[in-house]
Amino acid sequence: MRLSTLRHACRNLPTPSVHQPRTGVRVFGLAKSSLPLGPSSNSQLLLRAASSVSGTTSAEKAPKLGKQTDGPGYENTIRENVQRTKEEMVALQRGHPALKPTLAIIQADEDDRLLELNKKMAGKIGLNVTQICLPRECTEDEIIEEVLKLNEDPRVHGVYLHLPPASLTIVITLYVSEDHGMEMSGVGPLTAALRMQNVVQSSSRWAQGQQYRPWTLRSLKLQPLSPVPSDIEISRAQTPKPVDQLAQEIGLLQEETEAYGRTKAKVRLSLLDRLREQPDGKYVLVAGITPTPLGEGKSTVVIGLVQALSAHLKLNSFACLRQPSQGPTFGVKGQRGQISTRISMLEISMLINESFNLHLTGDIHAITAANNLVAAAIDARMLHEATQKDKALYSRLVPSVNGVRRFSPIQISRLRVSPPNSLPKVLCVLAIVQLPRPVMSLKPPLGVVDTNDRFLRKITVGQASTEKGHVRETQFDIAVASEIMAILALADGLGDMKTRLGRMVVGSSRSGQPVTAEDLGVSGALAVLMKDAIKPTLMQTLEGSPVFVHAGPFANIAHGNSSVLADKLALKLVGEDGFVVTEAGFGADIGMEKFFNIKCRASGLRPNVVVLVATVRALKMHGGGPNVSAGSPLPREYIDEVRHWRESTLHGLKQGSTTIFVVRGNVSLLRVDSLAEIDLVCQMAKESGASDAVPCHHWARGGRGSVELAQAVKQAGSQPSHFQFLYSQETPIVEKIRMIAQKVYGADDIELSPEAQAKIDYYNQQGYGKLPICMAKTHLSLSHMPEKKGTPTGFTLPIRDIRASIGAGFIYPLVGTMSTMPGLPTRPCFYDIDLDPVTEEITGLF
Repeated sequence: MRLSTLRHACRNLPTPSVHQPRTGVRVFGLAKSSLPLGPSSNSQLLLRAASSVSGTTSAEKAPKLGKQTDGPGYENTIRENVQRTKEEMVALQRGHPALKPTLAIIQADEDDRLLELNKKMAGKIGLNVTQICLPRECTEDEIIEEVLKLNEDPRVHGVYLHLPPASLTIVITLYVSEDHGMEMSGVGPLTAALRMQNVVQSSSRWAQGQQYRPWTLRSLKLQPLSPVPSDIEISRAQTPKPVDQLAQEIGLLQEETEAYGRTKAKVRLSLLDRLREQPDGKYVLVAGITPTPLGEGKSTVVIGLVQALSAHLKLNSFACLRQPSQGPTFGVKGQRGQISTRISMLEISMLINESFNLHLTGDIHAITAANNLVAAAIDARMLHEATQKDKALYSRLVPSVNGVRRFSPIQISRLRVSPPNSLPKVLCVLAIVQLPRPVMSLKPPLGVVDTNDRFLRKITVGQASTEKGHVRETQFDIAVASEIMAILALADGLGDMKTRLGRMVVGSSRSGQPVTAEDLGVSGALAVLMKDAIKPTLMQTLEGSPVFVHAGPFANIAHGNSSVLADKLALKLVGEDGFVVTEAGFGADIGMEKFFNIKCRASGLRPNVVVLVATVRALKMHGGGPNVSAGSPLPREYIDEVRHWRESTLHGLKQGSTTIFVVRGNVSLLRVDSLAEIDLVCQMAKESGASDAVPCHHWARGGRGSVELAQAVKQAGSQPSHFQFLYSQETPIVEKIRMIAQKVYGADDIELSPEAQAKIDYYNQQGYGKLPICMAKTHLSLSHMPEKKGTPTGFTLPIRDIRASIGAGFIYPLVGTMSTMPGLPTRPCFYDIDLDPVTEEITGLF
């Protein structure tokens, strides 16, 4: 067997479910002359002359294969060693049933006697053995390449080098670690038995390193100032910990992180396998009452609460936040509108603070590339089907290579049966997209961009002569409105994400059947573009508490929550007594309802505590106060103390507390609120059924200002949770919509347009009736009318259309008109954003 063949054989090792990549090789049986050259992270470089191994330097002195015996004592020694190793193996597999250690043999010939001897001994103990045969004249580089490759293989726990005398004269440089064994000599039965013992012991050390690691979190000191400085001044005054230090403090292994600079890193999903048996911590959701256009501070409450739990109550805690869209960063300062929440940088500290509101680790760029690849694939397919005859189309879809036409794996998947022999049948299956507007698609094929650009709301494409007159109207959305963003947020692994990407419906066939991204042949490419984006980004707060930033789906046509994977990783890391705090976008009628009925269904997780954020400002507005607009001064009513709005606001608070929403209550404190108003709101919340109501001062005091809230959350988390879904998956689509409208919004009933009813019939026909509902409506009112504040009654909720995100896994009725591409104002924020070319300091982002 040659090197390439054997490398392939090495990659086909048995695959146990326990797998973590490791760095380094530990060398067994090193001669005393082995010379350490110095440390290299967790490993050590050793320079070793092969002539010192076992004292043999020639073919005459090299050990011979065969049975070595010194009589009964020798045989007893072998039996005792094998029995002892078997007992160690049983104990190891008792705690790790799926683990079956593997010994890899690298030899510079094709003699199978060595393999047979080791396989026989391994079979007695329960180990795997694999053989890699290099050319007899192999070079040092080839040997090192194979060793390092095995070293990165999570299935291998021991490496044995059996080299001829010519190769033994090569000076080999290898890495050394504590959990991976390597041996370079010895071929007899006793040596083989000892070798197996070494592999089992190496596996045991590795398994111990995979256990949950207690936190050693070091909090950063925060010095509150009065008056409170600007967000950017606060952020830049703090020096964050290096991200590798933070990762170590919260129990991550070195190989589980991928650093993006000094203060942020991606976390690999292999963590979920390593901590599979670790109990989850407490799951806390922060939601809010129906907000003003300015937003009410849910994100800062999340950070303040986590800092209070970790830095002040010394409880393991993790924040999970959405990644903000870049669009509002250069648009309207404080703009929330229909965009993913622009989280204040007040609470996040990074070496380059501004990257949080800019590129971060490139996830949104990956989504943009993936979405636009689908759009390009649709455009191209529609053109080619319209301009080619069947035979020519078939020849290009299934090209001939050396006279043989072969279907690609993705085409076979599309055909769902063995490739048909007749051309008409092939074309019947592969001809898919109609030129008219597809029945099932969200809109005509469109692209996305993460910039506010009003002129992309409706555009004409295909005007070049090369497109042969196939002109049509289409549009661009902002990137966070892409279905791929919702898929990223709801996927529970790379395989699940790939499946969801493949089943995105992008059009309908000539027979009226849904056409998916997999039908277009593009799903594999989409998974490649998204393979790094699926890993959550680890960051930290100003007080050094860990934060996962991951996904930022549109909060009205999608579910508006951070990713399922970030929550799952965090719940494992905090441990059974820890807390994971996440946020639901917009008000409780939108973000929290979707968190419960969409995200919790997808993840299988259930919240232990819900914190409802309210501000005096929002309660005044819903109690009859004047309108509030982003960019405009607050009316006087929101600054002066008001004591006569209790009854109208009380009704609104009760509406949120006594239906399906509020389990726990919280009030976020603004600088303009009086203590009397704060006390009044807390009293009203308790009277309305909240388990507790406390003021928060995190805006001015950091985690210390949320200690009272943290204590309330800790107490609430110790109580049983009585979580229930609002509706069953089996409930018909129309009834699901009606239940949300009546029980959440307070509507009398719903009214379906003829188009909406036709869509429901079609979805039921296609088997989509069990999908959850994601209502697309204004976030500024419980009703469909933004100007109706408080708790409107006596209205009928109109459903003008219903669309489906099959990849993400929900159906979304449209209530009113939803803009998916914001525009820039007359004076956008980019007027104030600048860069100092000397210091590289950015100004104007806050």
